[in-house]
Amino acid sequence: MKMVYFEKEDVLHLAISDEPEMGSMELGPNIMAEPNNDGERIGIEILNASAFIRDSVVESLQAKMLSLANVESTRS
Repeated sequence: MKMVYFEKEDVLHLAISDEPEMGSMELGPNIMAEPNNDGERIGIEILNASAFIRDSVVESLQAKMLSLANVESTRS
């Protein structure tokens, strides 16, 4: 797997193959999948990557904190 971050464009590109891509398809807001000639996903591109990663980390931490709070409340 190869990961490249283009700072100026704020794009994170993840490639799982060196095969040529045959276009792209939107998976969600700011997330594009890149298929090969057989339609298999060989790459993912994340636009506005810094915000995406920041939001993902914050969301993950909030979920973990909520889970820990729930465990503590059941112990009381």
